[in-house]
Amino acid sequence: MISKSNEEYLKTMYILQKQLGNIRVTDIANKMNCSKPSVNKALNNLKDSGLILYETYGPIELTKEGEELAKKILEAYDIVYVFLKDVLNMEESIAKEDAERMKSSITDDTINSLAKYVHKVLDLGSLDCDYDVNKELCRSCVRRVRTVVHNQ
Repeated sequence: MISKSNEEYLKTMYILQKQLGNIRVTDIANKMNCSKPSVNKALNNLKDSGLILYETYGPIELTKEGEELAKKILEAYDIVYVFLKDVLNMEESIAKEDAERMKSSITDDTINSLAKYVHKVLDLGSLDCDYDVNKELCRSCVRRVRTVVHNQ
């Protein structure tokens, strides 16, 4: 288990990797509006946890485990956000803020139940595919939620 702060760094690195290909300390610092020394401290923590490969002044690369955890963090946020915004009809800014807080304090079982509930209530189809936030197999189901909800 990593800290909430390190989760944010990992999530940011995953997003930057998808957007830019290469991840640099400067990119992370700019994206997160923090100092390079703060980024370096987080990088060392994530490296010690086996979530990234990094040598000072070298490229930053997510390990397979790091990439999987980043995807899980993003997916948990997506599920909670869609539930708050589109099921409970909360204001977008509040839903974003609360989703960020809530996602790291609820269990995977709760996330899985929320995902199934969101799909059912929003009539997005069934998640009878044994949806589990920990399985890559079903991630496309949740991605459909964001696409369908945002296109309505």
